[in-house]
Amino acid sequence: MSFKLPPNLVSNDASPEWMSKGDNAWQLTAATLVGLQSVPGLVILYGSIVKKKWAVNSCFMALFAFAAVLVCWVGWGYQMSFGSDPFLPILGRPGFATLRAEYLVEKAFAGKFPNATMVFFQFVFAAITLILVAGALLGRMNFYAWMVFVPVWLTCSYTVGAYSIWCPTGWLAKKGIIDYSGGYVIHLSSGIAGFTAAYWVGPRESKDRERFPPNNILLMLLGAGLLWMGWTGFNGGDPYMASRDASLAVLNTHVCAATSLLTWLMLDIMFFEKPSVIGATQGMITGLVCITPAAGVVQGWAAIIMGLLSGSIPWFTMMVVHKKVSLLKEIDDTMAVFHTHAVAGSLGGILTGIFAEPRLNRIFYDITDGWQHYIGGRPGAGLHQLWIQVLGILFVVAWNVVVTSLICIAIGIVIPLRLSDEELEIGDEEVHGESAYALWGMGRNSRLRSVIQLSGLMSFRPRKE
Repeated sequence: MSFKLPPNLVSNDASPEWMSKGDNAWQLTAATLVGLQSVPGLVILYGSIVKKKWAVNSCFMALFAFAAVLVCWVGWGYQMSFGSDPFLPILGRPGFATLRAEYLVEKAFAGKFPNATMVFFQFVFAAITLILVAGALLGRMNFYAWMVFVPVWLTCSYTVGAYSIWCPTGWLAKKGIIDYSGGYVIHLSSGIAGFTAAYWVGPRESKDRERFPPNNILLMLLGAGLLWMGWTGFNGGDPYMASRDASLAVLNTHVCAATSLLTWLMLDIMFFEKPSVIGATQGMITGLVCITPAAGVVQGWAAIIMGLLSGSIPWFTMMVVHKKVSLLKEIDDTMAVFHTHAVAGSLGGILTGIFAEPRLNRIFYDITDGWQHYIGGRPGAGLHQLWIQVLGILFVVAWNVVVTSLICIAIGIVIPLRLSDEELEIGDEEVHGESAYALWGMGRNSRLRSVIQLSGLMSFRPRKE
């Protein structure tokens, strides 16, 4: 008796035998969810959490980074981060293979889908990293300097971290570091790079540092919600297949985030006697960041413990340590990315070395032999894994401090890193000639105001903002 496969399961040129339609569909979906975290997620979050006069500038820094990273990524960034041709122990050889169709339709280095899917999936991670760096610089960085910073930092810093930790031939990958979905590559690097760049750019205007209220908390929560739900793809897509490990990663992610949010909220109530919405959002973010390096390799109870710690330790560094350490007080980190991403990412990396389950590592790395290389918290061997995790932290911190400093110094020679005093005073109207809320607060250069004037619908007198 012959057996015939359904037509949709028969392999052909469009769907070769090595490709799984289900895995490919999930990977593209996960990539889109991560992309939505940036556009519109962080675009909305940044535009609403800052002062009204910086809403357009903050949104546009994120939107520009998303577009610029994509062009650089397909041009050379992907090959430097995941290319099969090693250039250095910390970097792949730059190349233009990602612009050739014959390469894009071939099987990716991992998973059962083509290179085109992998390139897009890894792009959205690279893009959100630069957007997180922008969070430390909102409200004063020269936009033209930002336009140069994005491609240079992607090329010189992000690619090194991605290759060293995620590429199978990277030196930290060979040592057995566990970074499930970017606690090191994305969050630790963006937190350190943002904090370092904030030092070189300089602080916001004095009155903005003293009082910087959100212009729309409801929109801020919308952006935060997109960020939270998008993390389903952020962590759920990293097994490179629609597997049971992906399901575990998704559940652990949301459990940790919810626990961290509630922990941060309770600490705010206990010490400040107010249930802060902004504080709860920060707690949500630290929980998501902390679980990222461990999402699919720890048990549910470990995710709860990580949530308790990610809701309390970054809270302590932000609310207590920050006010006592002169360096932290001096550097103007607008969105506190040092605490929410560098501290929480490091915490997650260390806890991964303690709580990671070897059998879950075997499922995640999809290997039958040599999986003991990723030992996690196995009794009697956990200290070795912990040392590898700490080594990864030291490498990412050192590289980003040095490289980010060199990039900022070099750019500053040609383009001022900080806006002029007049631009800092006026904000969006002076920098972009546009205003976020033109109908309610007409500025002197508002294009919308000019259109309304010409149409004769209203008349007005310019007012000083």
